[in-house]
Amino acid sequence: MEPATLATRLASSAVAPLVKKLFAKDGPGAGLVDRPVRISGLVSFKGEKRTLTEADLHKLAGELVRRAAEAAGPHDAPSPEERRELTEALAVALHSLGDLDMDDVQAVRLGPEGLAQRLARPRGLSESTEAQLGPLLHTACLHILDFFSRRSTFIPRALTEQTQQIDHLVAATDLLIARVPSQRAEDARFEQQYVEHIARKHGELTIYGLDLNHAREWRLDSAYISLEATHGHGAGVPLAAERALSGHDRVLLRGAAGSGKTTLVQWLAVTTARQVYDAHLPHLIGRVPFVLPLRRVVREGLPPTPDRFLHAVRSAVAGAQPDGWADRVLRAGRALLLVDGIDEIPENERESVRRWARELMGDFPGNLWLITSRPSAVRDDWLTREGFAELTLSPMSRADVGAFVRRWHGAAEADPSLGETLLASIRTNADLGRLAVNPLMCGLLCALHRERNGFLPHGRKDLYDAALSMLLERRDVERDVIVDISADRSFRPSKETQIQLLQKLAHWMIRNDRAEMEQSDAVAQIERALVSMAHVSEPAERVFRWLLERSGLLREPAAGRVDFVHRTFQDYLGAKA
Repeated sequence: MEPATLATRLASSAVAPLVKKLFAKDGPGAGLVDRPVRISGLVSFKGEKRTLTEADLHKLAGELVRRAAEAAGPHDAPSPEERRELTEALAVALHSLGDLDMDDVQAVRLGPEGLAQRLARPRGLSESTEAQLGPLLHTACLHILDFFSRRSTFIPRALTEQTQQIDHLVAATDLLIARVPSQRAEDARFEQQYVEHIARKHGELTIYGLDLNHAREWRLDSAYISLEATHGHGAGVPLAAERALSGHDRVLLRGAAGSGKTTLVQWLAVTTARQVYDAHLPHLIGRVPFVLPLRRVVREGLPPTPDRFLHAVRSAVAGAQPDGWADRVLRAGRALLLVDGIDEIPENERESVRRWARELMGDFPGNLWLITSRPSAVRDDWLTREGFAELTLSPMSRADVGAFVRRWHGAAEADPSLGETLLASIRTNADLGRLAVNPLMCGLLCALHRERNGFLPHGRKDLYDAALSMLLERRDVERDVIVDISADRSFRPSKETQIQLLQKLAHWMIRNDRAEMEQSDAVAQIERALVSMAHVSEPAERVFRWLLERSGLLREPAAGRVDFVHRTFQDYLGAKA
């Protein structure tokens, strides 16, 4: 049977009456409310106007499959077993209409293909059912969108939304005209290349622990969770962290390890690069983002000059930069300077960074500045005289934790029920609830919960010990990975040996007030440690390479340099030393 047969022979008269039952009757008025009614509020199996039960919905799906099978004819109709599986799959898809966070106008804009892709599909469907479900779901979505377009509220709503979009376009154009001066053709071409590069480079997050063997890239669009920030040290009314610069040109943002500071920097950089108008973020229109992680760009105690911004972060497009381009951007007041990690450079270098920022602000006024730091890295009034407002990232709310855990399990392609079990544990176990306060800790809990089949440690120390065990010991063993770094035999140091060596590196970084170290220094530290490790005969260079490639705790942020995947692990291992 050709899969599309079920859909192509199904007459509209057989589909439309069934689709109509999915939605509550249209109410009076044009529906021009401040907050548009979502599809989830229109379906007839949820909300106050509920007319269908979930059992009714399943029957409706079965009726649609039955009519499709009759239309297909006796030779092309699916078998009874296929019909049962197809009915169940269609019922799941239709039920997920109630979870869509969009209104009818947005759904029509997606089209039947786009809407069908947004609906849930059960896992483990047979190849035959999967092939039949696609065309049938497309046909159902086509009639759903036709139903939406005939609602009395649709045309007024569509016209209103179109007017709003035009208003946004006009507002964005006005901002660009006012903010972007006449540019040389060379500058304009490079700037387009540069912002596309920024959107690609910072458009993904690395989520450690999604996979036992490797880190995995997670699209920023789907991973980003809007956190809140408060003025000072937690007092005052909270605001969305991404709007921190909407009322201030200069902000010092404090946050604990793993609280989401760097993720926010990435989000601001990508949002600015894409230049999509948002009524809450008009200050980003016409801006050019410069992402400056201090641990990377400060060399010999000195931050880079504007002409070296791109070279300092080893940008792939640095060589194409026109002479004086960064200077012209700054002089026009169009730059968004995202200076990340005051705490990640030695304390004796932080004053030079403050002087550098002050000089740039004096020479190039009108630009936006966001500088991030751990809470205690600099004193409270460190940038007050420079006109910086101080904000502090708030712990994740219960809703934030729920959104993160569900998105994590989706990105990891894990069983969604596992995520719900973890959320139930976090809600009922006070110790876990105290741990699930930031993205890093939530990610660790998700990874450990999955790998330990639901068993979780309760204290912070036990959590880190379990994470180290997962990364250092279970990861390669469970994947049966053997790394041959010597000519004649395999080498797999024990967890205890790895921890001792990593502690040496972490302790050296803390003692020298560093967030990174030269690989030559790392090899030297390992060589000293191996003197008392008679059971390890490999050269220090090879042991270092093994730790870098296999431990899951070290990374190479730039050629010839090494750091820990997150400062939290560096701090924990350094404290153990």
